[in-house]
Amino acid sequence: MLSRMAALTSIPSVQFRVSDILGTRLKPCPLFPVRITNMTVKPFVIEARNNSRVESPKTRNRRSRKKFNGTQTKPRLSVFCSDKQLYAMLVDDFNKKCLFYGSTLQKSIRGDPPCSVIEAAKRVGEELIKASIDLKISEISSYDRNGNARGERMQAFEIAIKQHGFLP
Repeated sequence: MLSRMAALTSIPSVQFRVSDILGTRLKPCPLFPVRITNMTVKPFVIEARNNSRVESPKTRNRRSRKKFNGTQTKPRLSVFCSDKQLYAMLVDDFNKKCLFYGSTLQKSIRGDPPCSVIEAAKRVGEELIKASIDLKISEISSYDRNGNARGERMQAFEIAIKQHGFLP
């Protein structure tokens, strides 16, 4: 009997697979003692995500909005360009008020025989200049494009406000 027990202890331990819920790793059978002689530890490495240095224009815009706040005499010019329209606002961040709002959807800007959206964007810029003269605004604190690229509508709007001296 003792010789059989000695023979059982000299047999290497049997290993079983765990269910797929917990993953597939080998576990020793609890009936036999286990001796682990070679145990390799993998170093814990944190890898950076792909393009970790490239940030979204929206994220960059949110960060810059904290730095540039508009006031009554020097408001922030915020322009948003959707797929079809352009929207522009002069914003007083200090008092949390919109001093001017213009859009290519407005009938007064679009005209009775409707013009193209690019022509309407230029008219929005001209209306912005008229409103800024009425409000005695000579310069803006920042030009906020909301992370949008300069398309045709944005360029037509910028041409109108460059003539007044809002943009460098």
